[in-house]
Order: sequence, then structure tokens, then C-alpha cells
Amino acid sequence: MSENDEQWRVRFDAEVTFGNGGGLQTQGFMLDVPGPEIGDGELAELFVRHLGLLMVDKVHVSGREAVREPHKGSRGTIGEGRRTADGTESGAHEAGAASVGDGGRRRADRRTVDLSHTIRHGMTTYPGLPGPEIGEHLTRDASRDHYAPGIEFAIGRITMVSNTGTYLDSPFHRFSGGHDLAGQPIGTFADLDGLVVRVHDTGQRAVDRAALLPYEVTGRAVLIHTGWDRHWGTERYGHGHPYLTADAVAWLVDQGAALVGIDSLNIDDTDDGTRPAHTGLLAAGIPVVEHLRGLEQLPPQGFRFHAAPPAVEGMGTFPVRAYALLDEADDADDADEADEADDAG
Repeated sequence: MSENDEQWRVRFDAEVTFGNGGGLQTQGFMLDVPGPEIGDGELAELFVRHLGLLMVDKVHVSGREAVREPHKGSRGTIGEGRRTADGTESGAHEAGAASVGDGGRRRADRRTVDLSHTIRHGMTTYPGLPGPEIGEHLTRDASRDHYAPGIEFAIGRITMVSNTGTYLDSPFHRFSGGHDLAGQPIGTFADLDGLVVRVHDTGQRAVDRAALLPYEVTGRAVLIHTGWDRHWGTERYGHGHPYLTADAVAWLVDQGAALVGIDSLNIDDTDDGTRPAHTGLLAAGIPVVEHLRGLEQLPPQGFRFHAAPPAVEGMGTFPVRAYALLDEADDADDADEADEADDAG
């Protein structure tokens, strides 16, 4: 059976009412669809996107007939994957159409993994730096004087150093002429192909070049999984942490890594005042993310990494909500591969 034998189109009549007045009627209109079971609501949505109709109030579909024939490339339908008002991908409500950029998988098959520490009042991120002060600028009680009866809001206030929680370093953190947070290109810290380098429980603090050599790091977010995040919130976290050596950093720069993250206190040995890891990576324009957590939840590869800070001028570091997006099927495949490797070893 050929691929075209599995493709479907729908012939239907439609009556459109516009919110600003007027209407549109069609008879015998044809659209590419994911399958014959598509509902009237999704069909109407595809119809509106295909024609690029604006200010549509209602669409009534009638006289529909599913036809098995090759797709003709209807605009805005199969494979377009545009987001609907409820935050889901178009084509995923009833027939489960795949969206662009997710490898042909449904959004329901994707998993989000939070890789950030929660910021709390007074907490310690780095020994010697003050913890954040979280309070209220406008309380809910006070806000009632400004709005209609029954309406209230809270406006919070936070005072903190920029190195708080899980944060990203841009080149300006190390170099006065480097990109600050506002100047750092979004593509250097968002929607990156991710890779996890597992060095936890090795008994060694220094992560050297040899630990990285088996990996293809070019253009990828390289996340160093040391397991040190298990000490977060304790005195132990601030002493004797794992770090990258100068040789490891030189190799990452030479190979063209896009971003480097670590689940440790610092990507450098804090006893080394020259800070070779920060210096080498940020000089090459490679952002650094420190204080990650939960990297054990990720497969070795096959996920997208995000760690976007706000675009603040004149600052080189700021907290991020770091997270990974992964396909469940790829996650299972990577787990199977890891099991096979363990068995072979």
C-alpha cells in the first residue's frame, strides 16, 4: 500500500459568519485532512486557516464527505502545527495531526522536565552572597481601594543579586565588552539540541577533556551531570564541588558547543582565581548555566533545552527557568540503548 493510499481529503459545504458583519458560503470545498474521522470543529478550524480568514465568528459545516486521495498541499492544514487559542497544537484535538518541529509526534507524547531550583526568601545560592528578599509592593488588601468591588491584585517585589537560583551567565559577566543579557542572541540559550554528559559518582571533582571526548557536542547544549545538586540547600553544597578543567573547556570551545550547563555550585574550581572555565567559554560567546538540577531525569540526548533570562541591559547574569522538552518515545529508546550498553559492559 502506498503512502498516498493512506491520505484523505474532505469535501464539504461551509457557511461563515464574521464578527464585524457579513458572511461567506462555499459548496463542495476540498481540504487535506489527517483522516476521515476528523470532527466538524477541527475541519472548520482548518478551513479558516487555509483561507486566512480574519474576525470569524462562526463556521457551520454541512454535507461533508471523506475522500481517500493524495493530499494537494492545503495551506495551513496538514503539518502546519499552528497553535490554537487553548494552547494546543492544531490538528491534535480529535484526529491527532502531527505538528511541525516535533519530529512527527503528537504534543501528548512530549514531556517537560524542570531543571531549575525554586527561589525562596532568604535562601543561599552561593556562600557569601545575600539571599533574595521577597515581599509585597501592593498587597491584596490595599489593592481593593483601586479597583471595583470584588477585584484585587498582588504586586510583588524582590531584591536579589543576579547570581540567585539557577542562572545564566552571558559574556558580560566576565568581559566588559561582551554581550549583556539584552544583547545575547536568543538562539544561544533557547530551543537547543541537548546532550547530557554523566560524570556523577566518579569520585573525582575535576571533569576533564577525556570525559567529553565520546560526545558530539557541536551546536548543542552540553549539560554536565555531576549529581552535586543533591546537596542543594546544605552547607556541603558550597564546598568541594565538581567543575570543568581548562582542557575540557578548550575542547568544548574548539568543538563549537552552543551552551554549557552544570548541576554544581560553579563551573570553575572556586579555589582557582583565574576562572578558566568562565573565561574560555564566555570569551567564545558560549553561555553558561549553573546550579541546574534534575539532570538524572533526562536521556543522554534527544531533547530540547531552554534557559531564557529576561533581556536586561547592563547585566551579565540572571535567574532562568531552565527546562527540557523530550519525546516520550525517544526517551524510551535512549533508555533501552543505555540498558543495552550496561548489559554489554
